[in-house]
Amino acid sequence: MNIPMLLQHPHRDFLKVLLRTLFRRYHFIVPSSTHLRSGIPRAQPFSSLGLHHAKWMLPSNGLTRTLCLQTTLKEQTEGLSDKEQKLVAELYTGLIQGQRACLAEAITLIESTHNRKKELAQVLLQKVLVHHREQEKLKGKPLAFRVGLSGPPGAGKSTFIEYFGKMLTERGHKLSVLAVDPSSCTSGGVGQSEFAVADMVDMFVLLLPPAGGDELQGIKRGIIEMADLVAITKSDGDLVVPARRIQAEYVSALKLLRRRSGVWRPKVIRISARSGEGIAEMWDTMKEFQDVMLASGELTAKRQKQQRVWMWNLIQENVVEHFRTHPTVRKRIPLLEESVLSGALSPGLAADLLLKAFKSRD
Repeated sequence: MNIPMLLQHPHRDFLKVLLRTLFRRYHFIVPSSTHLRSGIPRAQPFSSLGLHHAKWMLPSNGLTRTLCLQTTLKEQTEGLSDKEQKLVAELYTGLIQGQRACLAEAITLIESTHNRKKELAQVLLQKVLVHHREQEKLKGKPLAFRVGLSGPPGAGKSTFIEYFGKMLTERGHKLSVLAVDPSSCTSGGVGQSEFAVADMVDMFVLLLPPAGGDELQGIKRGIIEMADLVAITKSDGDLVVPARRIQAEYVSALKLLRRRSGVWRPKVIRISARSGEGIAEMWDTMKEFQDVMLASGELTAKRQKQQRVWMWNLIQENVVEHFRTHPTVRKRIPLLEESVLSGALSPGLAADLLLKAFKSRD
């Protein structure tokens, strides 16, 4: 597979920062049930970026905000030893230069559960973020175009990614493919993980096989509503006719669904990764989407909304982890859970008891 990088089960918060750097130009995020090769282990959650000194609530211009960020970064860096500063500097330089070995080492740093290494990871991520913001200001547009791919089993996601990735790299583009761990892999269909993917990307593409009935029962209406582009795959040979039928059905269905954009109407196309039919046209449609959304300001607004959601998701993860690992709460959880399961205690009362134990920890 001629794609520069392939990450299996990446930590999404690390992904969100690194994918906005110069390291890559186009990003395709797919459920990890897609059969892709990878030797990179799954990352674990980490604490927030620690921007407690950035005075974002004050009305200020871009210069003041930049100074606040630089001050915060300087304070974080000064707390590191010479060896730690050298490590962060080397990883940072390697990342912005596109060195995959440095990316792998940075992921290992993020995966660490050691508190000190978490702090190093925060410094590294903040340096990458500052660089990213500076580069985007110079270019006047996003440095990367993020596309989410989803679809039911048998849709041909792996085959499409391989053909599409080769086409883009042959045209000189930089590409990364990242697999998102599905939150509900037992259902076998398209589920909650696709909503998570849609919150990470600029464009959400739904790949569907030329089938119907029971084979597409797992496709929820909400997933279809999120799609900016629907591609009917395997449109070749004997499957051309059913592919055309499915295309017509989804064209009609999309007209009845709520539009998510004021400037873009989702399209339904047919493609074949075996013959290559429609693949180049699909890329043209993706670029058209990017241009239209950028010109209208919707893409910028969408990314800003995603950043806010990511921040609160990270806060929630850390608060819950802090709550569950508190000694008093951790001791009471098994007994209260057992009481709830047996019906002796209501979930609400059990939650209140745990929260009281947490609040009275001092």
